[in-house]
Amino acid sequence: MENYTFEKMWVDLNNGYQIYYTYVRNRYVLFKTAKNCYTQKLITNNPKNPQPRMSVLTLKRVKEIFPHMEDIEYKMEI
Repeated sequence: MENYTFEKMWVDLNNGYQIYYTYVRNRYVLFKTAKNCYTQKLITNNPKNPQPRMSVLTLKRVKEIFPHMEDIEYKMEI
């Protein structure tokens, strides 16, 4: 996914895709909830790095963490 840009991810989120990614050793799913509002759910838990199960992010925060996301996958929400 070396050619996957933030702009492409933003379009995918707006089109209803769920974005799965690894961030700081934890696996998450990200999806759009409302305008400028995205929900991040924890899928796997790393006991050495505990994180909240769910959090709400702004587009600005999503853009900040994008360069650090690994193993990005996207799926259509059913």
